[in-house]
Amino acid sequence: MMATKGNSGDNRSRSSMSVFIVAGLCCFFYILGAWQRSGFGKGDSIAVEITRQTDCSILSTLNYETHHGIDEGPVKEFKPCPDRYIDYTPCQDQLRAMTFPRDNMSYRERHCPREEEKLHCLIPAPKGYVTPFRWPQSRDYVPYANAPYRSLVVEKAVQNWIQYEGNVFKFPGGGTQFPHGADAYINELAAMIPMDNGIIRTALDTGCGVASWGAYLFKKNVIAMSFAPRDSHEAQVQFALERGVPAVIGVLGTIKLPYPSRAFDMAHCSRCLIPWSGNDGMYMMEVDRVLRPGGYWVLSGPPINWRNNFVAWQRPKEELEEEQRKIEDTAKLLGWEKKHEKGEIAIWRKRLGFHHDQDPQPTMCDSRNADDVWYKKMELCVTPSPETIVYDEDGGVAWKPYPERLNVLPSRISTGSVPGVSADTFQDDNKAWKKHVSAYKKTNKLLDTGRYRNIMDMNAGLGSFAAALDSPKLWVMNVMPTIAEKDTLGVIYERGLMGIYHDWCEAFSTYPRTYDLIHANGIFSLYKDKCDAEDILLEMDRILRPEGAAIIRDHMDVLAKVRRTVKGMRWKTKIVDHEDGPLVTEKVLFAVKQYWVADENNSTSTE
Repeated sequence: MMATKGNSGDNRSRSSMSVFIVAGLCCFFYILGAWQRSGFGKGDSIAVEITRQTDCSILSTLNYETHHGIDEGPVKEFKPCPDRYIDYTPCQDQLRAMTFPRDNMSYRERHCPREEEKLHCLIPAPKGYVTPFRWPQSRDYVPYANAPYRSLVVEKAVQNWIQYEGNVFKFPGGGTQFPHGADAYINELAAMIPMDNGIIRTALDTGCGVASWGAYLFKKNVIAMSFAPRDSHEAQVQFALERGVPAVIGVLGTIKLPYPSRAFDMAHCSRCLIPWSGNDGMYMMEVDRVLRPGGYWVLSGPPINWRNNFVAWQRPKEELEEEQRKIEDTAKLLGWEKKHEKGEIAIWRKRLGFHHDQDPQPTMCDSRNADDVWYKKMELCVTPSPETIVYDEDGGVAWKPYPERLNVLPSRISTGSVPGVSADTFQDDNKAWKKHVSAYKKTNKLLDTGRYRNIMDMNAGLGSFAAALDSPKLWVMNVMPTIAEKDTLGVIYERGLMGIYHDWCEAFSTYPRTYDLIHANGIFSLYKDKCDAEDILLEMDRILRPEGAAIIRDHMDVLAKVRRTVKGMRWKTKIVDHEDGPLVTEKVLFAVKQYWVADENNSTSTE
């Protein structure tokens, strides 16, 4: 049982007195140090030494709640959920999904539990769970205990997706369309698409399987957002994240993809089973919306090269021919230029601007709504590109190559497309987050070691936290809350980073235990009047790995409530001052989720 914190008058008096004494000493020696550094003081070396030895960080270990008149009260202990919830995905629950229509994959989309259906317990890890391998070893090996599902081993045996060896799964890098390895397949694409010079940085992999394409793209410094539904291919997205590859549970169904317009440099489908020729080309129109002008779309597999493969695919050649004809017609309607077709691979390039001088004329979408996508229905229309876009001499958007584009001013800001964000705002934000991250590393000394591969920023802003962390050892899922005052997710993609829209009143589209570190800047203040902080913290606990870390930045009164809640969730916590000193009301809570697993009696064990 967790201990309940006492609140006696004597303790409060002593704590208050300690706070004032230490604060006074800190202020005195700070002033003394400033005075001696100005050159007016004597005995400079003595003053510097005294200032160094005065540990002002002791303020963050004192009773802040008492100092600020906040009573934490008793700690609520959260019980473990039953073992059947080990891989629970609240908004993609299989039983709930079956109650929705199957038309256009609607039943595989997000369907979240009602308030009275939400779980208020902790999702257990499976017995035997271990910390995943570090990247790049994790690309090729996943501990069996972490995702104990062998169905894909049998189903995809001849396609080289996944193998079971002892107590690990091995991923040889194969796929349905590239059984001889992703490297050779990617190099074939790179002969037609400029993947080696930093111009192609962000990619979208639709129907990704176990995300081997995205895993091997890291060699070319290309980062892919992979998605696949939670369906009969059990745990494919879970395998991707265990491998250290960005992925979410998702599907092209009836709702727009949770990404901004003009986000990706390249989109890819390798036998993804998406009916591109259906719905009057609506799915291709949605890919067009998220693809930047000058970006590429790769379609690999049926119906490409149907003349030579219709027998092997066991499909009528007339059906395949009609399917490809419709795809070609939609591509022309969208103004895409076909760049390549060889074997079973076809590549189109999205043209710049949109000047359609032939019939039929497409219906144009309202450009003001291009990024308004959360739970919005897909539309049969073409998303126009802004007239302010600058193009290069080769006909592409004038991106800087990555990593240069990480810190140059994004065009969405330079053209005034994000109200209230200027060039100065961008530069100041970059500087501030470099300073914040430098301070984080002094408390959590594992940030630079490769211990944290999958990182999430719950309130990403301009993406400067991810930019300050930039390293081949890690990637950051930059989340743009749907209630954020400014929608800057397009800016994040222009920087060569990636992210997704999400409402934190609902569960995220991922499996449990899929992130190593979660960063939450002001998220609880943002959602203060929107939904229960306890629900957000339980969701953070669900998606955080055992022994994973959290960094929560907010005002002290908010952090006090957060700390009280996570104490009952078996998190170890430490609150530290803002790097500018104890007088700044914003503080930082560092937390580590303790290791515990389910056992036969549905209780927890700690190690």
